[in-house]
Amino acid sequence: MKESPAISSSGKFFVEACFSPVLYQHKLLKNNFITVVVDILRASTSICAALDHGVKEIIPVAGVEEAREYKKKGYIVACERDGKILDFADIGNSPSDFLHSSFRYATIAYSTTNGTRTMQLASDADKIVIGSFSNLSSLADWLLKQHKNVVILCAAWKNLFNLEDSVYAGALADKLLAHPCFETVCDSAKASLDLWSIARNDLGEYLAKSSHRNRLKHLVSEEDFLYTITPDTSPVVPVLQNGKIVQADH
Repeated sequence: MKESPAISSSGKFFVEACFSPVLYQHKLLKNNFITVVVDILRASTSICAALDHGVKEIIPVAGVEEAREYKKKGYIVACERDGKILDFADIGNSPSDFLHSSFRYATIAYSTTNGTRTMQLASDADKIVIGSFSNLSSLADWLLKQHKNVVILCAAWKNLFNLEDSVYAGALADKLLAHPCFETVCDSAKASLDLWSIARNDLGEYLAKSSHRNRLKHLVSEEDFLYTITPDTSPVVPVLQNGKIVQADH
């Protein structure tokens, strides 16, 4: 496919997957697409949890110093590097960190090792939305209404392939491709579908071997992990608008 059409010759929209941020610049789609940013452990799941429990908006911040400046300005700051909360931050990066009742209607500045940087990378998309298992069906239903191509961008781990994001890409692709308006010519999307077909019957057991899950095991509670891998617990569709992540209009 030399060019990247806005729609296929069959009148369908494309689904594409990027297993790592470094692959995003090589994606087939160049126009009329939405990018779904995925960082299952933990940023995208935590963002869904935050909005689902009443946080008004989230400001994604790539750098630590910028996050520190938001703290000086009086913002609530969630910030981690390599899974560990930084000393100036109010909270870390687990879904349960965002459930405080005092955070309802609040604005939170949020910086993570992989997720927030990946959002900035996707600035060429028509829209950027956040995907997790918790909002899997809600997000798929919303995407079906947009009439656009979809790129699923895995935040991965320091630009390396990881299992949890790639399995999720297959779960979302499976939802979209079940409808006649979508198709895929992307080998990464097809590979993610194969991973999902293996993992879907016992996602927890499959992802227990994930290097990132084991890397974070002493930092992420079993309750947070179970929340992370449980589908369809949240109706939210977080979308990046004017530099802030908010609930999308349905």
